[in-house]
Amino acid sequence: MNVDIFGYFAAILTTAAFLPQLVKTIKTKKADDVSLTTLIMFIVGVFSWIIYGFKISSTPILIANLITLILNLLILISKVYFSKTLNN
Repeated sequence: MNVDIFGYFAAILTTAAFLPQLVKTIKTKKADDVSLTTLIMFIVGVFSWIIYGFKISSTPILIANLITLILNLLILISKVYFSKTLNN
């Protein structure tokens, strides 16, 4: 059995878990409930996973974390943008 199957399965689930938050943030144009500190810490952690995945040549880790990084950067950008828009 190829162990990468578990890696891809985990990658799909953990990456897809951020889609509802991104969709909600864009629909409501609010991200007040999203902790900025947690989001930044998570993004730094995901970036570290990308470095690790690259160093060990793990495609599942690289793909999952690159997509997760993009989704979370979009959430971060939305949070900053919508907070500035509401305050003006």
